[in-house]
Amino acid sequence: MQKTILVTGATDGIGLETAKLLVAQGHTVLLHGRNPAKLETVAQTLARNSNTVESYGADLSRMADVEALAKAVMKNHSTLDVLINNAGVYNTSDPITGDGLDVRFVVNAIAPYLLTQRLMPLMDTSGRVINLSSAAQSPVSLEALAGRVQLPAAFAAYAQSKLALTMWSHALGVKPDGPGIIAVNPGSMLGTKMVQQAFGVAGGDVRIGAEILTRAALSEEFATASGQYFDNDAGRFASPHPDALDPQKTDAILGAIESILKKIGNG
Repeated sequence: MQKTILVTGATDGIGLETAKLLVAQGHTVLLHGRNPAKLETVAQTLARNSNTVESYGADLSRMADVEALAKAVMKNHSTLDVLINNAGVYNTSDPITGDGLDVRFVVNAIAPYLLTQRLMPLMDTSGRVINLSSAAQSPVSLEALAGRVQLPAAFAAYAQSKLALTMWSHALGVKPDGPGIIAVNPGSMLGTKMVQQAFGVAGGDVRIGAEILTRAALSEEFATASGQYFDNDAGRFASPHPDALDPQKTDAILGAIESILKKIGNG
């Protein structure tokens, strides 16, 4: 059955390969990208084999853009079957956003949270939200998340942001009456820009990540997996960092994200 699927960060890496797989299977694929020229090129390329490709531009470091993205999708579609929160950032020349927040926390954890919340009305209990997690998960500093302190290393911010994402995925995923929410580590050291930036190596085949995201989005294997974490390095559902299963700590993360969004006018 054809589904309508939004893939963020779909202009390169795992996101692009995932979009290619979904288009090839005949699904309606909503492509998100930050760079307008790159997004147009990808959309035109994929549209050669499908008339069910749409493109949506947004800078996910800006919450106003996240809101606009959600509104544009809701204007064009009455239902959304799958949201794949794939977009992410590891390093940048300007790590602090205009709101005074670390861009890793914003793009990797806060923007996906806001986008998921805004698109919930389009999704029923059969829908799925697939969040791109990582094997790199470190305890989250609430002070760093809120932008009150700056972490000295890109890896620290990245690993903390991925745990924050995994934490809210579990917290929202175990609640009833909503879409399934699943955090997925697509595989370590795949050939993405992040791996090249962080480690200076080419990395493995990104199709490994694309294939597991496609499975998570569509297969029966994940139909009852809401709130769980899939580790593609091990090839199975596994335990995330212990903080992700701690109710008090996850409540603190949810509260912090909500406070941040309220402070910057998106609560």
